[in-house]
Parts: sequence; C-alpha cells; structure tokens
Amino acid sequence: MGDLQDNKLVLFQSKKIRRVWYDKEWFYSVVDIVEALTESPAPRQYWAVLKQREFQLLTICLQLKLESSDGKKYSTDCVNTKDALRLIQSIPSPKAEPFKMWLAEVGKERLDEIENPELAQERMKVIYEQKGYSKDWIDKRLRGIAIRQNLTDEWKDRGLTHEKDYAILTAEISKATFGMTPSEYKKHKNIPDKMKANLRDNMTDLELIFTMLGEKMTTEISHKEKPKVIIEHKKVARRGGGVAGTARKQAEKELGRSVISKENYLQNGVTEQLEETNA
Repeated sequence: MGDLQDNKLVLFQSKKIRRVWYDKEWFYSVVDIVEALTESPAPRQYWAVLKQREFQLLTICLQLKLESSDGKKYSTDCVNTKDALRLIQSIPSPKAEPFKMWLAEVGKERLDEIENPELAQERMKVIYEQKGYSKDWIDKRLRGIAIRQNLTDEWKDRGLTHEKDYAILTAEISKATFGMTPSEYKKHKNIPDKMKANLRDNMTDLELIFTMLGEKMTTEISHKEKPKVIIEHKKVARRGGGVAGTARKQAEKELGRSVISKENYLQNGVTEQLEETNA
C-alpha cells in the first residue's frame, strides 16, 4: 500500500478537480475530469455509462478517498496522469487538448517542489500575501508548517500513518498548550465549521509561536523516547504541549493579558481556506 496524503483542489478553467498525492504521483478524480471536459450536469451518470461501454477503463482506476461537497471523504475512482490521458481519449471534447496541457503543468508543479522544497514555500508565501497577511505573520506561518511537517514525519517513523491518530495527538498538544482542542478553539474564535477555514490561518503571531513550541517539543521528546503505541504517543503529546502551555501562562503574566485571542482573519476579509498539507 502506498503513502496517501496531500488532498488538494486545483482548477481547470474554473472547474474544480480533486486530486491526492499517492505513491509519489498525483491521482485525479475521474468524475471531476468528466465534468470539466463535458460540462455534463450529471458527470457521475456519464462516467457510469462510459465505463460500461469501455470496460477496460475500470482497470486504470484506483479507489482513493477524496473529500466530497458534504465535507466527508469517500472512496472515489481516481487516475494518475498517464491514465488520465487514456481517459481523455474516450471523452469527445474540444477541451481535450487544453486539459492535456494543464495536466502536464500541474503534475510538474509537485515534482519541481519535491526537487526544490523552497518552491513550495515561495508559492505559499505568494498565496498568503495575496490574502492580505503581513510579512511577519507569513514568516511564522511558514515556519509553523515546516515544524508541523517534521512532527508528522516523526509520527510516521514511529509507525503512525492514520489521519485519525494525527488528529487525536494534535488535540492533545493543543489542549495542553491552550486548554482547548482545535475544534474548541475554532468555536472560541467563532470560525464557522461550514467554511472549513484552517484554524492556524486565523491565529495571531503569539498563538502561532506557542503552537510551534508545543509541536517542536513533542517532536523532540518523541525522537528521544521513541514511543511505540498510541497511549505512549498521547503522553508525549501532552508533555510537549505542556511545555508550551507553561510558557504561555508565563507570557500572559508578563503581558497582563491572555495570549488566546478571539481574533480571526475572517473578520478582516480573508474568507477562503488556504490549501496546504500538514497545517
């Protein structure tokens, strides 16, 4: 079984194409490709008829989990770039050639970023700047993304691969750092669930700093003690977050105010969720 991560949306002529990074390559939603090429009001039905007519198309598909419009993830027919080109041949559309060119470009983007990780950071920096965030905030946010990546890499090295485990451990760190889980924190900041806004994109500088401290300490403790089971990982997460929590309380004494803020960037006109992997 390959490594499954990096769920993202990309746009082709304003049409959303869901994709996922799996086994070192992009896989794209077949239904989304069908809709983009045909403008069909019923792309699922179109695909159902097509795969009945050309049964060999089923052999090029993998069932991978992608997020649906209801926010839940479902097993979905997906194809890699090579097989997407095969699929396109079976769909008469004037958009076929532009789509092939687009497919080559978005596939190359990820490969370039793997070869040179700084490209990914530069791309994220531009996106945040376009959203109106300050340079100082962006620097902290990007550093936080790198620290988060180090933490998830550490968890993978210890045998944890499920998103559910990551969510559980992240909640432990957050609760020890701020006294709230991420979902509770979003409610505190009045971030509507339906917007699917990223909590960290709505944190202040200090909130980002203490988030980084909690996750960095968790990484360091885990690397030192090498926990083997989820119970041990939870204890490490609480300790890592506890270091940040203690530092936060000391900072609040010095400042005479709470570090935990109700401020969110939705109030400042930033309403779209920024796409990134491990925030």
